[in-house]
Amino acid sequence: MTDKTNGSKSPRMEERLYQNRYQVDEGRPHVKINHQPGGDSEELKALTKICPAGCYSINEQGQVEVAADGCMECGTCRIVCQATGELEWSYPRGGYGILFKFG
Repeated sequence: MTDKTNGSKSPRMEERLYQNRYQVDEGRPHVKINHQPGGDSEELKALTKICPAGCYSINEQGQVEVAADGCMECGTCRIVCQATGELEWSYPRGGYGILFKFG
């Protein structure tokens, strides 16, 4: 992908995401997983692949876990898991969360 204004290459997505800053609210994550007794749903497992910030992973026990300190607050996980009830999501309290940097 090239920049149409000067013909130079645009930065990769990882480089763009690296410019963002995140103020972590220690001990108060804004995303929590409520694991179901029957195991994690396919919707919850799908978050390991579709979260744009890569916040979801599968641990050694085969359960999905979240590292909310890199969350872009896009709401993708809220939409995907809305019907399952496995996810508690709220915006971080004031002064915490992502700070988008452009440029």
